[in-house]
Amino acid sequence: MKRPTIADIAREAGVSKGAVSYALNDRPGVSEVTRARILAIADRLGFRASAAARALAGAPAKVVGLALRRPASTLGVEPFFMELVSGLEAELSIRSYALLLQMVPDDDPAAEIEVYRQWWIEGRVDGVLLCDVRADDPRVPAVAEIGLPAVVVGPPTEGELLPSLWSDDAVSVTEAVEHLAGLGHRRIARVAGIPELAHTGARSRAFAETCERLGITGATTVWTDYTGEAGARATRDLLHTRPRPTAIVYDNDIMAIAGLATAQELGFAVPAELSIVAWDDSPVCGLVHPPLTALTRDIVAYGENAARLLLAVIAGDEVTSRLDEPAHLVARASTAPPPTAENQEPTTENKD
Repeated sequence: MKRPTIADIAREAGVSKGAVSYALNDRPGVSEVTRARILAIADRLGFRASAAARALAGAPAKVVGLALRRPASTLGVEPFFMELVSGLEAELSIRSYALLLQMVPDDDPAAEIEVYRQWWIEGRVDGVLLCDVRADDPRVPAVAEIGLPAVVVGPPTEGELLPSLWSDDAVSVTEAVEHLAGLGHRRIARVAGIPELAHTGARSRAFAETCERLGITGATTVWTDYTGEAGARATRDLLHTRPRPTAIVYDNDIMAIAGLATAQELGFAVPAELSIVAWDDSPVCGLVHPPLTALTRDIVAYGENAARLLLAVIAGDEVTSRLDEPAHLVARASTAPPPTAENQEPTTENKD
């Protein structure tokens, strides 16, 4: 979808580009009849006069867009996005680019697509990053059809209509499960994120396959929305099952920290009675007691790499999907061998 220009409007209206500029900027120099005709054509073509100074001249906006289809509160509590944005800003700023961030309703993909369409038509961005990619994500073909330069931050989509920057989460999940199995755990639960997300699916498959390969029959996955509240609720439910898991892997660190607090509230000693592994090793993981074993990677560098890849696409370079470094396990004090058979339940009355 070609972005409309002043030349397109002038050609259709049968006037000069200068006349179009006068009409769009409400300046004298054209008759009211001609002005009305030019404005009607501009509206029909999807042109926005507010973008005239830059888009009509063909100059780059020097802006990259990031629309997130999650609650606005996510940015305040989700370390992953804070670090990702830090990395994006670090790289973009040295290239004299700005980051345009917009939250959209988390249940309306059409609204997000419309944001991209308007950004492109109005000349507000030179390219966008797509996060939280889902299976058969309608945003990918829509953005490709619009013609908006874009990079997917996540696993490559079917057909690879857009280049991706991604890490192999299966490698990370395998490390976590093998670590716990090596300690002797045979009942391992996973508190996962949003099931529709592509990276959640990749983690789920790896978790199931690794548990089956290692003979871990007591493997359970619970899906959540990544919030601390959901992590606490899932932990409480898991610890009330019989037989209960002796280890839990969480899909982000905020849920792991909430799970740690919930387990301790219920009277379970970590790691003596329950081992915990977090994902996305924010600084808080090392500050809680006990410090959390975590799957860690440099998310700031991940954001920087995503920005570099998108700027290459914007520049018209030949770009293919790039595999980034996966998260690797850092063992801390929240994992240990499971309790013995005679010492598997806490003795405090809170456990009920």
